[in-house]
Amino acid sequence: MPNLDPDPFFSEWTHRRPGQVRSLDRAAALLHGLGLDSARAPVLGVVGSKGKGSTATYAAAALSAAGLRTVLVTGPSFRSYRERVRVDGVSVSDGELRRLGEEVESARRELVPAEREGGYLAPSGLFLVAGLLHARAVGADVCVLEAGMGGHRDELQLLGPEVVALGMVFAEHLGVLGDTVTEIAREKTRVASAERTRALVTLPQTTEVAPVVEQALAEATGGRLAPEVVDPGTEGAEPPVELRPAGLSAASGVLGTAAAARMLEVLGRPPAEAGRLRSVLATVGLPARLSGHTVPGGAAEVVVDSAIDRVGVAAALSHARSLWGGVDHVLLCLPDHKDVSGAVAVLADLPVTAVRLPEAHLRFDHGLPAHWGRMEAEELSPAAVAALGARVLALGTVYFTGRVLEVLDAPTDRLFDAG
Repeated sequence: MPNLDPDPFFSEWTHRRPGQVRSLDRAAALLHGLGLDSARAPVLGVVGSKGKGSTATYAAAALSAAGLRTVLVTGPSFRSYRERVRVDGVSVSDGELRRLGEEVESARRELVPAEREGGYLAPSGLFLVAGLLHARAVGADVCVLEAGMGGHRDELQLLGPEVVALGMVFAEHLGVLGDTVTEIAREKTRVASAERTRALVTLPQTTEVAPVVEQALAEATGGRLAPEVVDPGTEGAEPPVELRPAGLSAASGVLGTAAAARMLEVLGRPPAEAGRLRSVLATVGLPARLSGHTVPGGAAEVVVDSAIDRVGVAAALSHARSLWGGVDHVLLCLPDHKDVSGAVAVLADLPVTAVRLPEAHLRFDHGLPAHWGRMEAEELSPAAVAALGARVLALGTVYFTGRVLEVLDAPTDRLFDAG
């Protein structure tokens, strides 16, 4: 990521010892030291297996459309760590993030050293803390905070979000968050707080997951709450189809908008005027979620999507074909822990170049079709992309799609126009 020393957010993660895990107790102590455990802006928290960034973005846009000053924290970033914290859809400046990093680091140094406590402060949690600090600095009315991969074991749980938006729960992170999809659903639902949470808004879950969500929410809130289901297929659901994100993210747009409406109720604020809401949602752009770009110089068009499994790859391919009528080439970057076999099944007969990333913790040993091309991520350039054809589909992990957006000089600092 350019133009910023990220050390305040990554120092403990970078120096963690083998077997050391993130420490929520340490994060709680940091929040207390900064006064964020008792005095903070109201929080809409977003959890789920997929689509959290899209949900959070639409929720923030809907809240900004209602006139609330909204701080949005998402992750991971694409071109700059500044993207992790935004006000009304716009990234903070380098100077603002540097100031936030200094404030976080100053408070961190007041804690017992990590090597003595046994756990570390996770980067995603520290960006969340930075977002809360910035919300306080700018007098924000509300925060929309995207969880990391977890829920009950995520720093978001320490805050007890007033409203929780729960996306679809899949068998993502099996063996990390749980050994079954129901265990994962329970983990994510338990981000809710007995003291503060007023509502959990969810997409329709599978018959296996839905009762687990209901039970876990009842346990977490002392029986106060039941899930509030928003069905994108219901007539009149906002936003209308033409204003929803493309592809699989469409349901996330509906969930985010509904969660924002519920948050306004909790805050006692009037809903956004319908025309105003739709005009703001019409400006939403989601980088690397079926986002369209032109190679600098206009030599080729590129659709970029962070698809990591068979379903996502198939949906992205269908979108590109409907947009262009065909695809000249696919750039694909999936480490071995993603659904490489599923992607191969969908793309096997197409011209594909498989890209390898340099990150040491990622493995790229899965067998690929012999006729596919090979490329190192460092070889990506506008000329290299344009040489693949006039219509290029770039798919894969966010480490890769961020690099593609950088190569394309794609705008990522503004997610929506709050007017």
